[in-house]
Amino acid sequence: MMLRIRSNAHGRMSENSTTTPSNDEMAEIEWEMRPGGMLVQKRIGASDVSTPNLRLRIAFGAVRIEISVNSQATFGEVKKVLTVETGLQPGEQRLIFRGKERENGEYLDMCGVKDRSKVILMEDPVSIEKRSIEMRRNARIQTALRAISDIALELDKLVDQVSVIEKSFSSGVKVSEVQITTLIEMLMRHAIKLDNIPAEGDATAQKNLQGKRVRKCVETLDVLKLSNAGLKPVVVTTKWETFDPPPNTAHWENFD
Repeated sequence: MMLRIRSNAHGRMSENSTTTPSNDEMAEIEWEMRPGGMLVQKRIGASDVSTPNLRLRIAFGAVRIEISVNSQATFGEVKKVLTVETGLQPGEQRLIFRGKERENGEYLDMCGVKDRSKVILMEDPVSIEKRSIEMRRNARIQTALRAISDIALELDKLVDQVSVIEKSFSSGVKVSEVQITTLIEMLMRHAIKLDNIPAEGDATAQKNLQGKRVRKCVETLDVLKLSNAGLKPVVVTTKWETFDPPPNTAHWENFD
């Protein structure tokens, strides 16, 4: 909010004066409301008067950072600069100057910040907790992905065996029922392992993908098992040379 208040040549505001000062003795001053309700004279634009930069020493734990900002910048603008230096977003930062946390809208010079002043940077406790939760979640996801990857390698071998059985069946070759049953049992054991893996995030999609592979193989083997039971085995025979037996004729002797 800006106000225009007249003041005399001595800088005092004139109220209900009995005499009317001349134009040379009067000047218009613009005022603005600072954060916290303080009414101060409006600053002259940067185009009129150049403002100096301040070198701030930022203490972030054991790390020391030095940045350069305009003396009329706000602490919110300082946080934006520190985002590049620390990777912390402005909402994750807390700036302490002279033992007090500063708000984003507070101006450096109005708070008494000078060249080479020390400002303490702290990460917001809520942000720390969120980051810790995210790190633990990522660790669980990576553990699940490794377990799923191990099962996927074993499934690759079983899928190849199922493919071999399908080819044998399509060629009309009878497959041992024990072989099919054993393969189904091995697939089901891997299905149980998958179910016991707590998955979230990317691991959930990988877990579902491997689960579909197991179900597809088991369904294929079930169909082959039923069809295989009614398939007559192929009998390979050797052709033998056959001979016609001599005619069994009796010679009768004729008597007169």
